[in-house]
Amino acid sequence: MPSPRHPNLHSSKLRSELLLSLLVLAVLAALPLVVHSTYWLGVLIVSMYFAMMACGWNLLAGYTGQFSLAPAAFAMLGGYATGLFAHHLNAPLWVGLPMAIVIPGLVGLVLGRIVLRLSGAYLALTTLSFAEILRLVIYNSIDFTRGDQGLNVPSLTDDRLAYYYIFLGALVLAVAIVYYVLRLPAGRFLQAIRDDEIGAASRGIDVVRYKTLAFLISCAICGFAGGLYGTFARLVSPELGLIAQTGLVIAMVVIGGMGTLVGPLIGAMLVYTASEILRDVGGIQMIVFSLLVIIFARFFREGLWGLLRRFLGRHTATQRKTV
Repeated sequence: MPSPRHPNLHSSKLRSELLLSLLVLAVLAALPLVVHSTYWLGVLIVSMYFAMMACGWNLLAGYTGQFSLAPAAFAMLGGYATGLFAHHLNAPLWVGLPMAIVIPGLVGLVLGRIVLRLSGAYLALTTLSFAEILRLVIYNSIDFTRGDQGLNVPSLTDDRLAYYYIFLGALVLAVAIVYYVLRLPAGRFLQAIRDDEIGAASRGIDVVRYKTLAFLISCAICGFAGGLYGTFARLVSPELGLIAQTGLVIAMVVIGGMGTLVGPLIGAMLVYTASEILRDVGGIQMIVFSLLVIIFARFFREGLWGLLRRFLGRHTATQRKTV
């Protein structure tokens, strides 16, 4: 196996991003002290749902370079896994919620072995096709999934503040999993695949194996996010898997900072809260975010986190010169 070229630089960058991520999570933990509105607590909870999906998708697209268009579909699958176990088998949530990890993870493993030999537009189109097929199957399986009527899901608690901290704990877990994967040699292999897939294969990296690993973890995180969201909303429906939901996740990662640990957190919180504010201005949020994605993808590829890091670097350099 090849050894990483700059392990210390890689570890140092990860540590600094982990510290920033913990700072963002600490701010989220303190927000209920000043945010007492039930509505805005709900907005923040849904923001953390999207942040979990963004973390999972970023591991696959940002760190591995595999552009999937199915994160929302796997969140929908996780939500239905939890709901169907409760609806048809009367299974408690301590059984149903783990199924929101296991079933999307297994589907991701099988699908990954098939589609991850493709790349670029072919991979995106294949995952988009899978997402639409899955959504339509759920939509039309009325006797099993109740179709577009949606499926009722039991709730973990009636306390919205308790739900807030449950989602925060789940988000911390998602960030920790991504950080742990990136700290392993596998994390460096994933980034090597992103930067030069042919070169990585020539150095002995099993490209399909590591891409499949990233896909499995990404699907499992998105599935758990969907399962948890289903218990919060007490309902899952095919709308969870709409391509617009995936578009929102992509916008969050690109705007926050693709290929960074903290970027998806910043992007998810800012984009979703902004979308709620813009909802009162005629529902133009998708137009605004689409334009922002184009601007950031063209001019600021490191996202908001990259801009902030560049600003801090210049500020530090200016201070050193003056001293």
